Amino acid sequence: MKKIFSTLCMALVAVAMMGQDPVITFEKTEHDFGKIHEEDGRVSVVFSFKNEGMAPLVLSNVRASCGCTTPAWSREPIEPGQTGSITVTYNPNGRPGRFQKTVTITSNATEATKRVYIKGEVIPKQAKPVNRYTVSVGDLNMKSKTLDLGTIKKGETKPGELEYTNLTKEEKKVRLLTTAQDDAFMAHQVTLETVKPNEVGKFIFVLDSKATKLYGPVEVSAYVEVDGKKAIEEAYKLTVKANIVEDFSALTIEDKQQAPIIETALEQNAGKIAAGKAHKFAFPIKNIGVNPLEIRRAYCADKNVAVKAPKSIKSGKKGAINLEINAKGLNPGRYTREIVIINNDYKQSVKKVVVNFEVE
Repeated sequence: MKKIFSTLCMALVAVAMMGQDPVITFEKTEHDFGKIHEEDGRVSVVFSFKNEGMAPLVLSNVRASCGCTTPAWSREPIEPGQTGSITVTYNPNGRPGRFQKTVTITSNATEATKRVYIKGEVIPKQAKPVNRYTVSVGDLNMKSKTLDLGTIKKGETKPGELEYTNLTKEEKKVRLLTTAQDDAFMAHQVTLETVKPNEVGKFIFVLDSKATKLYGPVEVSAYVEVDGKKAIEEAYKLTVKANIVEDFSALTIEDKQQAPIIETALEQNAGKIAAGKAHKFAFPIKNIGVNPLEIRRAYCADKNVAVKAPKSIKSGKKGAINLEINAKGLNPGRYTREIVIINNDYKQSVKKVVVNFEVE
């Protein structure tokens, strides 16, 4: 009986002692900022709390879950019945998208650790035109002067666009200049012929692969005219690129069985060339398939190497790829050039041959 009475007394003493401790109670433990704009800068919320205990409340530490969140709090003891606050500030700079952060509070309260939470969504700031349009074209600015349309199947058309803006303080009149030859292959449109300061317009281009006999890499040029100033020079030149390929998707099994097959050695030796002189060289190709082998295009990226090829080679027959290598301007030494043969062999429609030569 004494032992039971002793245990009961100790429990009552413990309860009495607990009643003497501070107790921290928050009005709210979570805040949703909703959508905030990055350019508006830091946002803050105040979490108010009350000491509902019987002893002074002291916050020993308030720690945020990351450096983007900064807490500030009452440093002085909070007497029983009094209130305090923790101000939590979030910095959205460079942090677009949704966020959720935790602030951990450590104190001498009966519940030694408490947490409050903030969340929201940062709407990213829009880049200023001067930061996005870094290429100057006269009084206009662009992101790029080159439009690469990628691969176009023969017979198809493909659109693309280049943006431009006016970073000056005055209106500008804009139009594009193209050649009649390029116009047959490339349609174009200017969306804003009069562009006000900071307005953004577009040069829209449409390449029609049916309008050219070319296969493989192609380039078409246009020139920007601003306020009637015709500038047919590199600084005002826009380039539209594409790679035109043959469309073999409709071939039947029988078509493939009857298809041409190109055959040639993948490496050729053109021999020695006297410095400053031109040298002619030819290497054979053969059609070991059934239908005629059509040579769509043969070229070398080096303009010093001129390439001529037959248009068609019948089944079982040979032809020749003729080269004229101009060694003018080349220093003595060994050289390697690649010859590209575009043809209608559906398995190897782009045949590449390496040609080696030595300049003496």
